[in-house]
Amino acid sequence: MINKLKKLIPISIKYYISFLLSSNRNDFFELNKEHKKVIVTLAADYGNLGDVAITYAQTKFLQRMYPEHKLIELPISKTFTKIKALKSVCGKEDIITIVGGGNMGDLYTQIEFCRRFIIKQFPGNKIISFPQTIDFSKTDYGQQRLQETIKTYSAHKKLILIAREQISFEAMKRYFPQNIILFAPDMVMSLDETEPQFERHGILLCLRNDKEKFIDAFDAKQLTKKLSSIFGDVCNYDTHTGMANMSVYERRLELEKIWDTFKKSKVVVTDRLHGMIFCYITKTPCIVFPNNNHKIKASFEWIKDCKYIKLCEKFEINMILQYIIEMSELDQSSIDKPDLGLYFEHIAREF
Repeated sequence: MINKLKKLIPISIKYYISFLLSSNRNDFFELNKEHKKVIVTLAADYGNLGDVAITYAQTKFLQRMYPEHKLIELPISKTFTKIKALKSVCGKEDIITIVGGGNMGDLYTQIEFCRRFIIKQFPGNKIISFPQTIDFSKTDYGQQRLQETIKTYSAHKKLILIAREQISFEAMKRYFPQNIILFAPDMVMSLDETEPQFERHGILLCLRNDKEKFIDAFDAKQLTKKLSSIFGDVCNYDTHTGMANMSVYERRLELEKIWDTFKKSKVVVTDRLHGMIFCYITKTPCIVFPNNNHKIKASFEWIKDCKYIKLCEKFEINMILQYIIEMSELDQSSIDKPDLGLYFEHIAREF
């Protein structure tokens, strides 16, 4: 009976209870208010390697931007249990950052709830929300969540929001006229993971199996069968490991594993945004399908001139096979990786 009652309690209430019961004793952050700090909140310590890579790229970017500051990471799993401890060592001049991604909306409401909570906890600090896709549905539920987000964001006078593609940039300017809105690519695009290089073999499928998937199970099976008959070696590797509460070391290890796997493949076929972006940063030929919202197609605009990334908007096996054959025959030595550094320098100047 007790377990059944627990399931009826909204997750937001459970989060708030864990916050109320948490201690403000500084046993998590070995710093005090005298240190200059930059904080990375909602750091991904779960198995989505796209979000893990964003956290890693954002951390590296901030270390370059603020070399005199101590960098503190608050894992998303510790948001409600360690926020009091974090606040006990934070001063008004410390900079709060929120990890970027594609979860500003009503599809991943728990993460949006966490983001609003962080913003409310630091009313006097500069807060920078790193490049995000915003996507609130037109349902009553989605519009209610949007109004909650507008109320929280607009009330913060030092909140900077960064959109990671044009559609989100226009939406943020429309929804949050009180806030500073900037425009930059996904933070993972700031990385260069082309080294070390490996000999490439076979085709790698990196396909979703969730509510954002582009290809259903039957089509994926047919595609695999066709590719196997032509290339022989066809492997599957998802960007989601299923792990939780990952340490910084575990996260880095999993990123290196997937990046090396991509660099050993002739072509990657994916419908994951970070499947495409991992191909971009590792200089791996890629066929990418859009997902069920705008984030892949809109983010592709940053690298549309990249010769080794091909956006395929229809599932037609013969056309896909032709694209894959063309990509597999590319001369890697003659292809350049487009440099997006100027866009990241721009947001650094704005900070």
